[in-house]
Amino acid sequence: MKHTRIEEEKAVVEQMIRLYCRRCEGHDELCPRCKELLDYAHCRLDRCRYGEHKPTCKKCPVHCYRPEMKERIRIVMRWSGPRMIIYHPIAAIKHLMR
Repeated sequence: MKHTRIEEEKAVVEQMIRLYCRRCEGHDELCPRCKELLDYAHCRLDRCRYGEHKPTCKKCPVHCYRPEMKERIRIVMRWSGPRMIIYHPIAAIKHLMR
């Protein structure tokens, strides 16, 4: 079964947030703040104006996150991004190829 671009983006952002919450914050399960961020990211992806032609967030011309959430996801991605190759190598490589 082929996954849609949005589903793949949701999976990657979830992996990044879970990795951050577990390794950086020390939680076994998503803490309320990380759960809120994940729900927000999924909501934004569901409403993405580019749909299946969505670029990666870093390359996207439309900044759809509220400033507070944009800063939070930036922190998560900056920390998790380099570590994704270790914990989720296939997802990391696919994401880098976009």
